[in-house]
Amino acid sequence: MTSENLDKVASEYLPNATTSIENNLILNWYPQRVVSRFGKCTSLLDLGIGHGYTPHLFNTVCDRHVIVEGSQFVIDLFKQNSPDFSGEIVFSYFEDFDTEERFDVIVMGFVLEHVDDPGLVLERFKRFLKPNGRLFAAVPNAKSLNRRLGVELGKIDDIYSLNANDLALGHKRQYCRDTFRAELQAHGFRVVHEEGIYLKPLPLPVLQTLPDFEANLHAMLQVGIEFPDLCVGLLMEAEPT
Repeated sequence: MTSENLDKVASEYLPNATTSIENNLILNWYPQRVVSRFGKCTSLLDLGIGHGYTPHLFNTVCDRHVIVEGSQFVIDLFKQNSPDFSGEIVFSYFEDFDTEERFDVIVMGFVLEHVDDPGLVLERFKRFLKPNGRLFAAVPNAKSLNRRLGVELGKIDDIYSLNANDLALGHKRQYCRDTFRAELQAHGFRVVHEEGIYLKPLPLPVLQTLPDFEANLHAMLQVGIEFPDLCVGLLMEAEPT
């Protein structure tokens, strides 16, 4: 993957992108769930700046915060919007990143669906975990309720198809709960916790017509924790075997 390719999809990470409402919702929610699992740590390695929601929260719960980001466009945009950010940002593809440092926590938030070889990334970053460290990884869920409805309505061919939004975001694959867990296990991790991210029963334009829209969104996040098979996203916590 080239820098040009990464920058090409980076427009979807601008604040006015059409997906911003649900990006804001999900990307503010899952890092809070991650932090609720470990509380505070000495060192945290985060893969990707993405939409810029996660860095500030993670930066408050660790002494040492390193972010690896492969798009200079995204780095420049983040620094422009967050000039006081105190963490370290390393410009590197995940596949090339190397360090002698070992971390308590590594976060791969919506990363594995983007990379050419997720197994390579998992194997590589496992080396950067301390022996008792934790990996937190989140991915979109192919078997989400809204995608199942999309198949039934003929909007997508099957649950694993990449739709227009997936392609715009640079997604290369879809995971479900079983394949996500199997991916982690195949590359030296044991899953110790699983939960769902955002139980979405209807398309966003329909949800926006409901009274108490914001309250409904929060309820769908909270209820979704216990129903990962049907949620928009999956969050897993794993330890090296």
